[in-house]
Amino acid sequence: MKSPIQSLVELVKDRDLRQKANKDTMSGTAPLKVPATFISCRKCGRRALHSRWEENYYICPHCGSYSPIGAYYRLKMLYDPGTFQELDQDMAVKDPLDFPEYREKAESQAKKTGLKEAVVSSKGKIGGIPVVVLVLDSRFFMGSMSQAVGEKVTRGIEVADKEQCPLIIFSASGGARMQEGIYSLMQMAKTSAAVELFSEHGGLFISYLTHPTTGGVTASFATLGDITLAEPGALIGFAGPRVIEQTINSKLPKGFQKSEYLESHGFVDKIVERKDMRETLIQLLKLHQKA
Repeated sequence: MKSPIQSLVELVKDRDLRQKANKDTMSGTAPLKVPATFISCRKCGRRALHSRWEENYYICPHCGSYSPIGAYYRLKMLYDPGTFQELDQDMAVKDPLDFPEYREKAESQAKKTGLKEAVVSSKGKIGGIPVVVLVLDSRFFMGSMSQAVGEKVTRGIEVADKEQCPLIIFSASGGARMQEGIYSLMQMAKTSAAVELFSEHGGLFISYLTHPTTGGVTASFATLGDITLAEPGALIGFAGPRVIEQTINSKLPKGFQKSEYLESHGFVDKIVERKDMRETLIQLLKLHQKA
């Protein structure tokens, strides 16, 4: 029989182990690494070998729940080998308001993730078709939209416009970045205007919504796609369900703001399994190729 002190020591060790999880820059896995070769699902709590998670595209082998994946890992899944080219790689966090501890937090998150900002902008080929792909990464300030993120997104859209190639944006965001105040909010109008100009010139924009897509990103470019795809079980909305329930003082429908609910109500065109992501995009890109 373990003494209370022994049990407490084991709990503390387990907690410390959990806090050291998620340092894999390429995979950006949300589940917790229990020992080195195992990962525990945050939803069902069951363990599986890391190799099983990787083979299953970081979807729980037991319950099927999706874990967030890093931007570079997703791009590796998408692009034809040898075609990936990163854009605006050196653009990093700015601190226009000299917000307390903001720079220190940004430096800390950069070390943990290997990212300089919450979005990776790139161009390359998918199925032989030239494309521009932007991926927001929720590991960096929850994928929130800062001045630099808005600028990178806008520049990426402008590259797609200039080169007359399709644009694909994977959204995963908690909204506007509060540490940058009005400078962050301005990016909503800026990115939306860039999408509108791209659309006027006949460009194809595929918006791919992943968990979570909320706040100012939802209220701007994420919902302006010609085609809107989503991953299963993704939370998509402006304010969170709890905030809405407190505001209207009533319960929301079951599954409200989940991608399945939004698909059934016409907000999302199609829910696509992660394993089918590349092939689905290739089919859509081929359908929209100019003769």
